[in-house]
Amino acid sequence: MNTQITLCALTLRLPERCFDLSDKMSDVLFCVSCKLLCCRILNNSLFCSQDCTSSNQYGTSIEAAAKQLLNINQDVPLYPPYQHPASLHSASRRHKKTIFLRRDNTIYAEKKILKKRKHFLLKETPILMPLNGSAVDLMPLDYEDLNGKWRKLYEVQRQRKKLMHDICLKYKSGSRRIITPYHVSRIFVEDKHKILYCEVPKAGCSNWKRVLMVLNGLASSTKDIPHNTVHYGNYLKRLDSFDRKGIFNRLNTYKKMIFVRQPFERLVSAFRDKFEHANNYYHPVFGKAIISKYRRNATREALRTGSGVQFKEFIQYLLDVHRPVGMDIHWDHVSKLCSPCLIDYDFIGKFESMEDDANFLLHLIGAPENLTFPSFKDRHSNEERTTSKITQQYFAQLSPLERQRTYDFYYMDYQMFNYSKPFEDLY
Repeated sequence: MNTQITLCALTLRLPERCFDLSDKMSDVLFCVSCKLLCCRILNNSLFCSQDCTSSNQYGTSIEAAAKQLLNINQDVPLYPPYQHPASLHSASRRHKKTIFLRRDNTIYAEKKILKKRKHFLLKETPILMPLNGSAVDLMPLDYEDLNGKWRKLYEVQRQRKKLMHDICLKYKSGSRRIITPYHVSRIFVEDKHKILYCEVPKAGCSNWKRVLMVLNGLASSTKDIPHNTVHYGNYLKRLDSFDRKGIFNRLNTYKKMIFVRQPFERLVSAFRDKFEHANNYYHPVFGKAIISKYRRNATREALRTGSGVQFKEFIQYLLDVHRPVGMDIHWDHVSKLCSPCLIDYDFIGKFESMEDDANFLLHLIGAPENLTFPSFKDRHSNEERTTSKITQQYFAQLSPLERQRTYDFYYMDYQMFNYSKPFEDLY
């Protein structure tokens, strides 16, 4: 009996079961944090998905939990109790009635559990996508466009999509394409123009959400939408809020877009935003943990508030396989946030060429002519944007080995989106 089990790689926690142990009907391990079906019981053996699990050092306790789950599943009959033939040996009519009532109650309980499980499966089970790629392509350009200003941008998109496809074929194995609600949890939906936008923080996501809100008729101008409304107003639907059929139909019929940014610049931009300005979430949650583990002789004030994290300390946390606190979307890999090897994006834009790419996309989707991508800085408007020069200054604080390890950390993003090495000594 195979009882080897591993932790969920995205949360480094033992996945929890999708139902209580008492119902004795579940045969899957479900990670509540990352929303993935991690393991499944088949033929009294535990099988874990390689995509959502990784090696860990807590084998003993986890193996015990796996054995407990196996024992519980082994206790469950091969078919529901109400399918057993009733054996009534007593001649007493009252005794017969009691047994039938007990059977009816069992049937009701079993049906209730099966209904609950069916609802879970409809909402959370993987979606098998066709292997022939996206069913939607960029809107074909007319003859005038092909000989005008859009022709070059159309060719750029073709090259970007080809590169991403080639990198996925090179580094990703397996022929089955399984998409779960977790994989689409960062994708926002705009039904009016049939757009799916995968949010990559620190790559113009706030302004893109403003554009989607205007396209959806929620606002008349991007300038009228404040920051908190964009991120905390819940005006835009996420793709994982739909049922399995709704997710599948939109993935196959809507235009899917993603905007990315040079990984080191995106990382420095996130650090400046979250740790160099007052923040009542990132300082106590991330700052305190980082200072406590990586700063020698930290003051009580620093340990109490979590303010003043240094860039070198932040990089130590990022590269630590035993991080004191988990990852965050603002510095996580684009390949994890948007799953580009599972989802065929129709448009790949870049922060570095935002104006041209954004205007081209708005032209392709038939957006109103008066709608343009906003160029204003969403937060800390008096502060200079994070440029390659500023990024070089921050990375100058690191040793060559730390720079190399950080490049290795974002290697897939560099390769997939054709960004050159930011330092000559990197290999």
